[in-house]
Amino acid sequence: MGRITKMEIILRDKIMRTQLLCTFTKSKLLTRCVDKIIETYDVLYNKIFVLNNEQNKTEFMCTYNIDSSKDIQILPDTISLHRKKQTNTLYTINALNECIKTCNNGVLDTSFQLNWDNYRNSILVTGDEGLRRIDTSIKEVVHIKIKR
Repeated sequence: MGRITKMEIILRDKIMRTQLLCTFTKSKLLTRCVDKIIETYDVLYNKIFVLNNEQNKTEFMCTYNIDSSKDIQILPDTISLHRKKQTNTLYTINALNECIKTCNNGVLDTSFQLNWDNYRNSILVTGDEGLRRIDTSIKEVVHIKIKR
């Protein structure tokens, strides 16, 4: 294996790494939250998906992609998520691990295959009370006008 050239370092630093973020908010703060997301980040694809929490109609989740290869400031009440596109499931790695343990007799086996259909249209997170599933639906898609 040869030495890495200066050009390779420059090119590697220029490669975009996307990160899916989710900011939790209440209904009365939703507009302010969306404005703060737009003000803070260059949102990729110019879209913010606003999701309803089906168990708590006053709670919303704003999901959006950013370029994480830049220095970023994480807004309050914001987490990084992963997405299973086929079932529209959003999850944290800790929540994924908890799901695996729940379905696999308490054993964390990273080769275990979850039945993702069981988690369709939901967000999986963990907290003080363990695994939490939030059933979701789309409230709206905010299309961001390009900043000039």
